[in-house]
Amino acid sequence: MFAESPVTRRSGRAGRPGAALRPLRRRPKQLDAEPLLFEARAGGAGGLVLAGERTRPGGNDPARGLGSGGPASTEEAAQLGEAGADGERDPETLRRARQIAARLAVPRPRRDVTARRGVGELASVRYLGGSDDIDLDATLDQLVEHPVPGDDDIIVRERVRTRRSVVLAVDVSGSMRGERMRTAAATVGALAGELGRDDLAVIAFWSDAAVLARLGQRVPAARLLDTLQRIPARGLTNIWFPLQVARRQLAAVPARDARVLLLSDCVHNAGPDPREAAAWLARLDVLLDASGEHDAELARDLARLGRGRLARTRGYRDVAPAVSGLFAP
Repeated sequence: MFAESPVTRRSGRAGRPGAALRPLRRRPKQLDAEPLLFEARAGGAGGLVLAGERTRPGGNDPARGLGSGGPASTEEAAQLGEAGADGERDPETLRRARQIAARLAVPRPRRDVTARRGVGELASVRYLGGSDDIDLDATLDQLVEHPVPGDDDIIVRERVRTRRSVVLAVDVSGSMRGERMRTAAATVGALAGELGRDDLAVIAFWSDAAVLARLGQRVPAARLLDTLQRIPARGLTNIWFPLQVARRQLAAVPARDARVLLLSDCVHNAGPDPREAAAWLARLDVLLDASGEHDAELARDLARLGRGRLARTRGYRDVAPAVSGLFAP
């Protein structure tokens, strides 16, 4: 059983407590057991099986981020069977994904020099006093144009970081059934292609959650789209749990490179208050599906506490400009 705790406003990654937040508009159901964390695996005859294990009692401690190291689990295994007719491939979802991808404009992250040995990719950059590894060929090219060189005509080799670590948490609960699920799956498919040079993780969630791709695990966008289409939208909405799973995925990532994008109607109706989980993340952006029932107040709280942005959509045509705005500098 989850233990209730007061929700506080937190600042910075350390999560220092501050003023208490307003009560949630909806009183979420307190679950009788710890949530299940599933992992997508191939099933028979091309089907999908989500196999997982129940998290340990106490694994929901936000200070430990669902435990340290590997997944916290018992020997109690569980499965969701292969998706039936509701989870079959849908050509309309693929069409929407292509339309969204064609209109997405997600800027590349800024090239930042990193002082950590072995971190980032080697690149030729102008000398700024931080490296003595001169790129002779590039420097000679500069000297042809500037026979009396200045410091910025010296080209050196340094490691630069140009890759984000992004976790997509996509709501597949019962309230996202139908058109909403099509749009959510299409959004993930389009974003997975757009963020192909970044480290990307994808978590589908309802009252439990399933990791469809882990950070550093290169899963093709088409396969992610196919997997999401095979998961029937059902169950309650526990936003707290995927945010904790995302925090664990990002535990080793510098705060400046880590971000979570939540795709949901934010109708949180199961589990602990997710705002505390949001406050422990380096950055949380919220893409709110406002095409039907939704909780705009909770969405605003999550984005504010997660030091991110909020964007609303009412259909798949809104997705590309909304997501581009979330990633804008």
